[in-house]
Amino acid sequence: MSFLDEKYLLGSETALALFETVKNLPVVDVHNHANVAEIAANDNYKDLWQVCAATDHYVWEMLRKRSVPEEMITGKNVSNKEKFMTLAKVFPEFIGNPVYEWVHLDLRRGLGMKNAILDENTAENIWNESLKILATDNKRPQGLVKEQNIELMCSTDDPVDLLGEHKEANAAFGRTVIRPTWRPDKAVNIFAATWNEYIGKLEKRFNATINSVDELVEVLKASHKYFEENGAVASDHGIEYPLSGDATKEQAESAFKKARSGKALTRAEIDDYMSYISVKIAEMDAESNWVFQMHIGAVRDIRSSLFNTLGPDSGGDVSDHMVNIVAPLGRFLDKLDGKLKVVLYCLDPHHQSDLATVARAFGAKVRLGSAWWLNDTPIGMRRQLEYIGSVDLLYNFAGMVSDSRKILSYSSRFEMFRRVLADVVAQHVLRGQFPASAAEKLMRQMCYDGPKEFYGI
Repeated sequence: MSFLDEKYLLGSETALALFETVKNLPVVDVHNHANVAEIAANDNYKDLWQVCAATDHYVWEMLRKRSVPEEMITGKNVSNKEKFMTLAKVFPEFIGNPVYEWVHLDLRRGLGMKNAILDENTAENIWNESLKILATDNKRPQGLVKEQNIELMCSTDDPVDLLGEHKEANAAFGRTVIRPTWRPDKAVNIFAATWNEYIGKLEKRFNATINSVDELVEVLKASHKYFEENGAVASDHGIEYPLSGDATKEQAESAFKKARSGKALTRAEIDDYMSYISVKIAEMDAESNWVFQMHIGAVRDIRSSLFNTLGPDSGGDVSDHMVNIVAPLGRFLDKLDGKLKVVLYCLDPHHQSDLATVARAFGAKVRLGSAWWLNDTPIGMRRQLEYIGSVDLLYNFAGMVSDSRKILSYSSRFEMFRRVLADVVAQHVLRGQFPASAAEKLMRQMCYDGPKEFYGI
């Protein structure tokens, strides 16, 4: 087997045959962090650093692990070419980490550099060749979306967003390719230093006064409706730990008024407010038949030097296996049982067993999402698929997501997933656990039909 050849990640001819049945299916990506304004503008990318590394904190973290100075990663006074050359110098030392594979997949599949291997000696040629490729029309953002056969992509958007870029981009495509996803974290996270300021933004956006929890809920309903009218089919929620939803309106109101007056809240008061508001949001989703996506377990910004200089999403987030999941999540889901569609993602692999048993208990409307973030690797995806298939149902899998800020990486992420899935399913066939014909149907269900059906697309 050669590097990234046709048998990449595939351990048998059966796996290769199964991969062939899904490799050309359109991409349905129900969760990403795409820059929709970039897609709408549709300007040519300037260089390879911009498309491969400028927004990718996975790459940043690997560079830091090899002692590359921060200035050569996120610095403002260093050219993109200098950053790329620095990356190339240490890139061979990334072997074993999926970043090594993803970037090479981007180069080979996405940009057509079929035999590219990035290192210090090849960097100049790769850089120069990429400049010519990126100058073409089909490598602009909209061209990449078409080339990668992206049928649907759900971006991540704030309740105050006007979504004008979504309309502009979809008009250019001639169909609805990009759907917004409603992410109300800034309204829910009452512990954040910017929460009061954000409530002011909601007031301004909806020409409203928000002096009570009821008034906040009404404004959020107006935003939710606006997103629905603009094609949204899901909300998204980043939570460190699940909350039960047991808090009363009176408890939430007390915390709300205290926070609005600028006073510090106790942990219990924070949880009361967030718990109550989360249930109200879930009720909105249930009424609209949206999917309520829960990303559980990320402990944010533990490295203050990064947060203080670069802000959030800069590589300072970690997982915590001590998060209490089953009891609070179970109570939350029980309140909306049979009404709310839910997808569960976890950052720490130890939580996968908890989520699998909870999903199993709550039936078809509660589903497991793809291996998320630090698990979104060949080994992480394999372990998840092997486990959830024996506890839950692979047929009810909510689908692969790119979770990416880079359009160029979409096909790379989905190819990696489809290859790992093909290899896992092939093992079942080779062990005589089910026939090859059933395996082909399962592959299509997990890669395409299932996510479209569940999200109502």
